[in-house]
Amino acid sequence: MNLTLAQIRIEAGDVDGNVDRAVEAIETAAADGADLVALPEIFNVGYFAFDVYERNAEPVGGQTHRRIADAAATHGVGVLAGSIVEDLAATAAETDVAVPADEGLANTSAFFDRDGTRRAVYRKHHLFGYESAEAQMLVPGESLGLAEFEGFTVATTTCYDLRFPELYRDLAEAGATLVLVPSAWPYPRVEHWQLLPRARAVENQLYVATINGFGEFDDATLLGRSTAYDPWGTLLASSDDDPALVTASVDPDRVAAVREEFPAWHDRRR
Repeated sequence: MNLTLAQIRIEAGDVDGNVDRAVEAIETAAADGADLVALPEIFNVGYFAFDVYERNAEPVGGQTHRRIADAAATHGVGVLAGSIVEDLAATAAETDVAVPADEGLANTSAFFDRDGTRRAVYRKHHLFGYESAEAQMLVPGESLGLAEFEGFTVATTTCYDLRFPELYRDLAEAGATLVLVPSAWPYPRVEHWQLLPRARAVENQLYVATINGFGEFDDATLLGRSTAYDPWGTLLASSDDDPALVTASVDPDRVAAVREEFPAWHDRRR
């Protein structure tokens, strides 16, 4: 399976332009042979544009998701719609999707199949509290949100979640074989960005792929470097900090092969 990480340019508050770039990336990736395309964290608004979160919040299945679902169906590819700022009350009122609270905002990802059908929803579990507005503004997620696609059990985590290995172990025990990590990871923490996803791949013997954005905000610059690691921790594909489509070939049988070759997964003691 060909996995493409769409490291698109993200401009603060430019929802139409950001979604246009996401749709264009899906179209280009599909034309180049992608089976699955993944987008960055809060790609439609810009993660660091906290002042426009409430104004641009949408329900699951709202305008941004409709455009991404249409692109998935039009081009016949699976798409992880990075994440958006979700209006939980609107989701509860307009859909049958379970919500962790009756009101508030969440950092929410959705996975769409090749026909545009939504297969999973994931809300960021760990909210960044390091002098960030995120922990004050958003409601954390509670469910894991797994989807079956092309022989993989695909899971999602989001950016800061990378620092919490117990979440990845929960996902692996739930059957995940590929974890996609939409992110808005800024300078200067390059070493952490390179270390953490590789460690999560090695310790759980599964694929981990990080999808960062490109962009400058008032107090942060995204460092790009979207990267895919295999279950052995081998780097499959990566980028620099410019806009890019990063494609890696991934094989669901590789997970079982690595676990059989080096049976650390079977040697765990609880």
